[in-house]
Amino acid sequence: MGPSDLLIGTEVQLGPVVLAEPVLITWGIMLALTAGSWIVTRRLSLDPGPAQVVLEGLLDAADEAIRAVLPAQTTRLLPFITTLWLFIMVANLSGLIPGVHAPTANLSTTAALAVLVFLSVHWFGIHAEGLRPYLRHYLAPMPLMLPFHLMSELTRTLALAIRLFGNIMSLEMAALLVLLVAGFLVPIPLLMLHIIEALIQAYIFGMLALIYIAGAIHSQQSQQAQNRSNHA
Repeated sequence: MGPSDLLIGTEVQLGPVVLAEPVLITWGIMLALTAGSWIVTRRLSLDPGPAQVVLEGLLDAADEAIRAVLPAQTTRLLPFITTLWLFIMVANLSGLIPGVHAPTANLSTTAALAVLVFLSVHWFGIHAEGLRPYLRHYLAPMPLMLPFHLMSELTRTLALAIRLFGNIMSLEMAALLVLLVAGFLVPIPLLMLHIIEALIQAYIFGMLALIYIAGAIHSQQSQQAQNRSNHA
C-alpha cells in the first residue's frame, strides 16, 4: 500500500446520495465549531475563564487584522473573515488526528472555499455602493478592459483554491511518508512544523480573501472619485 492509497477516504451512501470523506469531515468540523461557539458564548462573564479568554483573543486578533485593511468595514467583515479563518485552521489541523485526512487536502473543498470568497467579494462590493456602480468599474479605464478584468477574477479564484490544496496535500503526503519510514516515532519538530504551516496557510487564505474584498471596495471608491472629478 502506497501513500496515494492511504489518501483515499471512505464513502457513505444514503440512498442515491454518496457522501465522500471530505464532506463528512467538513460537516463534523462545522458541527464542532457551532457547538463550541454555543458552549463558550452561552455564559459570558466579566471574569472570563480560559475558553472565553481564547475566544476573545481570536476575535481581537481578527478585528485588528481587518481594521488594518478596511477600518470602515470591520464590523461587517468580522463574522465572515473570522469564520473563514477558524474553519480553515481547524480543517488544516484535523489531518493530525490519526485516521482523519484534512478536508482542505481535497481540491473540491478548497474550490468551494474559493468560490465562497469569489461570491463574497462581489457581495460586499455591491453592498458597499450598489449594483450598477460596482459593475461599472469592470469597464474602467475603458470598456476594452472587461475581458481582462473577468479573466483576473477567474484566475485568482483558481489560484486561491490550488494554493491551499497543494500546500495541505503536500503536508499530509510528507506526514504519511514519515509515518511509513519511522512509524509513530515522529520527531516533535516535524509535528510542530506541520502545525505552524497549517496555521500559516489558514492565515494566508483569509488575508487574501480580505485583500480581494478590499480591492473590490477600494476600486469602486476610486472610480466614483474619478467620476466626480470629471464632472467637476
